[in-house]
Amino acid sequence: MTEWFARAILAVTDVEASLRFYIDQLGFSSPWRFDDDGRALVAQVERQGTALILAHNWPDQVGKGLIFISLNVEPETPDALATALDELRSEFESKGVVVKNGRWGYRLLVVEDPDGNQLLFNYAADNEPGKSA
Repeated sequence: MTEWFARAILAVTDVEASLRFYIDQLGFSSPWRFDDDGRALVAQVERQGTALILAHNWPDQVGKGLIFISLNVEPETPDALATALDELRSEFESKGVVVKNGRWGYRLLVVEDPDGNQLLFNYAADNEPGKSA
């Protein structure tokens, strides 16, 4: 059986600036980058199973990325997921990241990178304020 591995590509204006944001503020690491003339043109960032490519190659696509990221938590309950996302929100905000609330049929935690690409983290559908599980 063949397994697939996917990495989303986010178009950014400045790979160096994006690397600083993803590493310093979102807690990603960067296993590799491609430099030309001392300037980063492409780099990968990773965190807990999520891998993203930051690339300067498509200026007409800058800021148009939407990445949906699901957290796998143990135990797999709506309350555990909500707690994990609340902790993630606190971590991001403590590092100066603006975190927004969103909706897509359920609550989302939304983070925009410096170019406007969005990372969407989902809460469990039945963990809505005012709704019982």
